[in-house]
Amino acid sequence: MPFETTNEESARPGLLGGVATMARNLLGLVLCRVELAALELADVRAALLKLAVFFAAGVITTFFALACWTGLVVMLAWESLGWKILAIVALVHTCATVLIAFYARALIREGRLSLPLTMAELRNDRDALQ
Repeated sequence: MPFETTNEESARPGLLGGVATMARNLLGLVLCRVELAALELADVRAALLKLAVFFAAGVITTFFALACWTGLVVMLAWESLGWKILAIVALVHTCATVLIAFYARALIREGRLSLPLTMAELRNDRDALQ
């Protein structure tokens, strides 16, 4: 008797069909995650560019303002304080620098540059596959 297939057997995919379907779904999942990462990277790039421009402008204007105000304070206080005014101005500038450094550190720790949506989706994918 020759080999005959029934409708039930032909409707179910074999091992090769199942592997192909799984590979196609896996490829679709990977492409979806790559697209999400690309979108987030574009947002991060735009935010970094904007941050760099404003940071550069802020640094330049801060230096000019700092130089002008420092010169004014030193000139006005020199007769009464002498060299001590230079120490006071240096201390104020040092405190301002420390505060700015802490603020910048806090901005970085917020995680805006770490692709939070992509990482969350990848964690969900990992958990679903386990």
